[in-house]
Amino acid sequence: MGAIRNVDEKSLELPEAVALETKSEGSSDVPSWTVAEETAVRRKLDWQLVPTVTILYLLCFLDRINIGNARIQGMQEDLDLSGYRFNIATSIFYIIYLTIEVPSNIILKRVGPRFYLPGLVVGFGAVSVGTAFVKTFEQLCAVRSLLGIFEGGTMPGLAFFLSSFYKREELYFRIGIYVSAASIAGAFGGLLAAGFSQIPDWGIFGSRLHTWRNIFFFEGLITIIVAMIAPFILPQSPETSQYLTDREKWIASERLRIEHRAHPNEKVQMRHVKRSLLNINNYICAAGFFAINITVQGLSVFMPTILKDLGWQALTAQYYTVPVYVAASLVAILIGFVSDKTKMRGIYLAVFTFLGIAGFAILRWGSGNALRYAAVYLCAVGAFPGGPGFLSWGLNNAAGPAVRAVSGGWIVTLGTMGGILAVWAYLPNDGPAFPIGHTINLVAQIFVLFLSFFGIWYCVRENRIRARGGRDHRLVGLTEEEKNDLGYRHPDFRYIS
Repeated sequence: MGAIRNVDEKSLELPEAVALETKSEGSSDVPSWTVAEETAVRRKLDWQLVPTVTILYLLCFLDRINIGNARIQGMQEDLDLSGYRFNIATSIFYIIYLTIEVPSNIILKRVGPRFYLPGLVVGFGAVSVGTAFVKTFEQLCAVRSLLGIFEGGTMPGLAFFLSSFYKREELYFRIGIYVSAASIAGAFGGLLAAGFSQIPDWGIFGSRLHTWRNIFFFEGLITIIVAMIAPFILPQSPETSQYLTDREKWIASERLRIEHRAHPNEKVQMRHVKRSLLNINNYICAAGFFAINITVQGLSVFMPTILKDLGWQALTAQYYTVPVYVAASLVAILIGFVSDKTKMRGIYLAVFTFLGIAGFAILRWGSGNALRYAAVYLCAVGAFPGGPGFLSWGLNNAAGPAVRAVSGGWIVTLGTMGGILAVWAYLPNDGPAFPIGHTINLVAQIFVLFLSFFGIWYCVRENRIRARGGRDHRLVGLTEEEKNDLGYRHPDFRYIS
């Protein structure tokens, strides 16, 4: 018989992820469930949520980075993207993107995810289709701005969505799977770009579509079709999942309410925004996400160009990006799994920076195409686990649901600024060796190493202070409702390090 898990008892099995005891409103007889029941619920949610979320983010990242594939398939010449024009067009996307994330998550918290998140995906799919018809640099900048509006809410929205279904020690692995879609998108992006660019010249709406225009058109069309299916799969909340029985719905909802000590449907208030902005852990994770983004976004957009400048033709360079992304995605998923099992975050983020440091050092000072191509593997494998790592670390240490919604958007907002720097790290006059770009990324990886260890120190220190009663003064004079609303500031809350 499975062990009984009673929601009146504090969980002592996770010293750094304490589930605070509480009772359902108006109930003195709180039901219980077995570990086997909870595992069954989690597995059902995995099959319902994780594949769908992963596919949606894959399409999101695919429609973002296809500009890099299109660039070497003739877009640069057709739109006269000489000088810094390509960098300007890609920068505009990130500038708009980072202004959208927090407001989008607040809207998501209010209206729910079932139609809102797929709606964003339909939107950026339509923008990708529209990009196939642009004729000038100015039009390209306009559609990239629209893309930023729709994509801005997608990554933090999907992360918050998953955090509304999974406990803290379950989250990194799931976020790791869907964020690894960025790596998979890179692999698919190279293959799809190579395939779509070979479609013969054809016409629609009075325009001729060919090579790079086919990349945008067909990838955008696929995105729209898939996104329109998503609302039939995604639930609005654990209580509305069609994959669960009534009891399983109750378990799925109650286990999160107990851990987060807050009602899952609480509305975002100004105090939640303030609490998110004052959470030191959020800034540690945002700074790490910023530094990781320099590498992830830089490689995603410029890897085809970097490989082409190593001497391969455009089509060959597209193919050579594929195994790099596959390796990075598999490692990112593996690290997420191990991190959740060991209930540690920072140490894995720190260790993998050594691969990125080595890779960019080789790219900066090494010679020979084979060696430099191997270095690209080290850079991707070292950096790609960092995105889901820092984001899940931030969400883990932000309670309850309203604070998590704002925190997720805020971390990604600050971290997205790294994407802007990434765009300007690889400049045309710096190629083909790109010493400036590789040096910037090398410094970013060293910065991640420092932040990871600092984050571990901060979380361990704060947990020790709370264990000896150093934060108990926060409870003085508060009602039970006000105590429950403290979230991560509650003396009984423990940070995951």
